[in-house]
Amino acid sequence: MDVLIVEDDDAMAGALTAAVESAGHHPKRLSRGADALLSHRNFQVVLLDLGLPDMDGLEVLRKLRQVTDVPILILTARDDERSVVLGLRSGADDYLVKPVKLVELLARIEAVTRRAGRARGLPQEDVIVLGDLSIDLNRRTASRAGALLPLTATEFELLALLARHAGSVVTREQILDALWGDAFLASSRSLDVHLTGLRAKLQKPGFIINVRGVGYRVEAASA
Repeated sequence: MDVLIVEDDDAMAGALTAAVESAGHHPKRLSRGADALLSHRNFQVVLLDLGLPDMDGLEVLRKLRQVTDVPILILTARDDERSVVLGLRSGADDYLVKPVKLVELLARIEAVTRRAGRARGLPQEDVIVLGDLSIDLNRRTASRAGALLPLTATEFELLALLARHAGSVVTREQILDALWGDAFLASSRSLDVHLTGLRAKLQKPGFIINVRGVGYRVEAASA
């Protein structure tokens, strides 16, 4: 797998490159956000630092999300809640704070790429309809009353997962495992941020029901 590492610190970039290579992947390191925007098409996953010399990493993330759904993992020293929320809501698939354990990093990479691979393998013209909500699993789009919803890749995965199990409760652990690959490795806060964003974009109060202490459910006959 080809991995793009966008990191301006030489020592950090060297460690990341060595870790990625040790797992059998093929890394390429860039230090500028502008270069990443020009080169992203050649890679299956992006490791993105936020503190870049030419532009803020969040700006790079937003611009990438306008043109690609390639998995993007943020690696940064910014550990404040505002940065985490902004990163996830801007379309990052995961958010890791430096220093990060390289074993954990590799697990996160495998998780997001496995999820992306499952999405590409969905059957053609597989559509779920719940009332006025239509979810096209093949095209990876969702619309309400004919209007396309501007969902991030993770928000779509979350909606599709709940819709596939409409009428049944999906536990938080099941969601974390399905979307991030490991119910114990993944961040519960990440789920909360994506769920809040999804609900805001759906504008369907009561559609996603919180089953206290267990998980979430949407009704099979949702109007």
